[in-house]
Amino acid sequence: MSGATLTAAGPEPTRPAPERALGWTFLTNHGHVLVAISRDPELRQRDISQAVGITQGAVQRILDDLEAGGYVRRQRVGRRNRYEVIADRPLRHPLEQPRTVADLLEAVEA
Repeated sequence: MSGATLTAAGPEPTRPAPERALGWTFLTNHGHVLVAISRDPELRQRDISQAVGITQGAVQRILDDLEAGGYVRRQRVGRRNRYEVIADRPLRHPLEQPRTVADLLEAVEA
């Protein structure tokens, strides 16, 4: 395993993932992925995984969820994807309604 140090308890990452370093955060990984692609719609899944601190497989599943829910559109551009956040979609939890994705992104960027 390049880039990891093995210990008796298992692999130890060389750089702690953001959530491990902080313990917990206010947004879910789905929210973090939305924020990442709203900042740079051409991020590769590898870059998203590094920014959020999750695996590329988790990024793929989250992007599938967001696309199926109508929160993200994927467009193939050559060998890469370009992501479009659908900002007028409502947030999913009843406590967050009637707020939209745009409201969330605005709050995070403020």
